[in-house]
Amino acid sequence: MKIPVIKKIVEAYSLEELQKAEAALYEEQTMDIELGGDDVGEQLTHILAAIFIKEEMAEKGSDLKTALRAYTLKVRNSIS
Repeated sequence: MKIPVIKKIVEAYSLEELQKAEAALYEEQTMDIELGGDDVGEQLTHILAAIFIKEEMAEKGSDLKTALRAYTLKVRNSIS
């Protein structure tokens, strides 16, 4: 998981574009967007993070920094 890549994706694409790319990734099809990442697993991590952040921003009116912090906290809590 690369935070700068996730931030770039959140800023560059709409929620709808991200959801379409997620579906394409699951179906092993070519995506219309550039996700970055060393492999498919990391690309999936980036897209799921970006979707979470976009939804967090829309639902709570958060800015990118706050929504990103909420995502990383969620990840840390799931690991502990």
